[in-house]
Amino acid sequence: METILIVDDEINYTLILAAVLEDEGFETLTANSGPEAMATLAESDVDLVLTDMKMPAMDGIDLLERIKKEDADLPVIMMTAHGTVEKAVEAMQKGAYNYILKPFDNERLVLYTNKAISMYRVVKENRQLRRAVEGRYSFHNIIGKSKAMQDVFHIIRKVAPAAATVLLEGSSGTGKELVANALHFNSPRKDKPFVAVNCSALVETLLESELFGHEKGAFTGAVSMKKGRFEIADGGTLFLDEIAELSPALQVNLLRVLQERVVERVGGVKAIPVNIRLIAATNKSLKEEVAKGNFREDLFYRLNVVPITLPSLRERLEDIRPLVGHFITKYSGERNVGLPVTGIDREVERLFYEYDWPGNVRELENVIERAVVLSPEEIIQVSDLPKDFIDNAHSTLHMDGIPVDANLYDTLALVEKNMIVRALKKANYVQAHAADLLGIGKSGLNQKIKKYKLFMKDKV
Repeated sequence: METILIVDDEINYTLILAAVLEDEGFETLTANSGPEAMATLAESDVDLVLTDMKMPAMDGIDLLERIKKEDADLPVIMMTAHGTVEKAVEAMQKGAYNYILKPFDNERLVLYTNKAISMYRVVKENRQLRRAVEGRYSFHNIIGKSKAMQDVFHIIRKVAPAAATVLLEGSSGTGKELVANALHFNSPRKDKPFVAVNCSALVETLLESELFGHEKGAFTGAVSMKKGRFEIADGGTLFLDEIAELSPALQVNLLRVLQERVVERVGGVKAIPVNIRLIAATNKSLKEEVAKGNFREDLFYRLNVVPITLPSLRERLEDIRPLVGHFITKYSGERNVGLPVTGIDREVERLFYEYDWPGNVRELENVIERAVVLSPEEIIQVSDLPKDFIDNAHSTLHMDGIPVDANLYDTLALVEKNMIVRALKKANYVQAHAADLLGIGKSGLNQKIKKYKLFMKDKV
């Protein structure tokens, strides 16, 4: 139920208006002065203000200006007598939604009220959507406590406020689009469009039209002019995913846009200025693609201003626990059986730590989503996991020398030993670095090295 604040220094008038609007299903609040109205707004959630124009201490214009400073979108309808129509027009210029002349009939009052309420309802829905989007993609919601991800976060913090082009490289499923969104929503462009294009999803001719737009009649089926994604993203951020898949011709066109900051629609001759921040992503090494002759070297250097390489999940194993917790919380609302899922069984955790995760974080999310929805228990068991995942995980464990039916605690010890050996090798046997990779203290690592008798003989 929407709430309307009625402001008038004539008490009887506020009571009459309240009765009319409450009959229409609205909740009403009343105030008999501007200062009282502002105090009410500070304490209450209001969807419309209906205020008289002429009041002592603070008139309707002053009240309107105060309201708009607090909430520029909150609709205000001014009530005025015939002698102050000019003031009502002034109020409209200063942001009033509408004005109504006294005396007025109830039907007109209700009509204006319903229109204002409907408009503000859309505004509030858009606010909620923006908050949801910003919450989803804000930097602090990217999950990762590992050193590899902390390094990524450090770069994001530094580069987000700038306009520099960013190149994101990493395997599929590592979160490149999530990082692109984080860069946008933590930049001065966050109130402008974020436009994403998957360069591998369309054939060359369609992708050219999608990126640069086309004029009416440019080709068969072009029945009207269409703006391209560069124009749509003007003032904001354009995210080009799978950029290694661009054809040589489109690479040339993209290079021209980056150099001259203008686009030409297909079939057009007019150069249209565009102001965009470009973020490109690929699951290939663009440097290798250049060496193979598949990608233009000059375009590579245009894109590679700030390179960010996203680690695979195998390179950030210490992030598995927080990621699992995050995805369990995320999908708990979709669960319709039993009590809420609160965690995973130790055997499941063992599988997660030893699995190769070729699909990276995206694959982990899919596995958890399915388990949360289907598990009859509060704790996810191995039997709740997809069969192909279990088969692949068991295959991985067998390759690591761990029998499928091994004792849990002996297996966990073997897993821990293997992880320590792996970290030491990766850190070139620098124990401080290996401890960082494992997410433990150096003294803790020393104790485990002694426990498992891992010395120089373990170098291979």
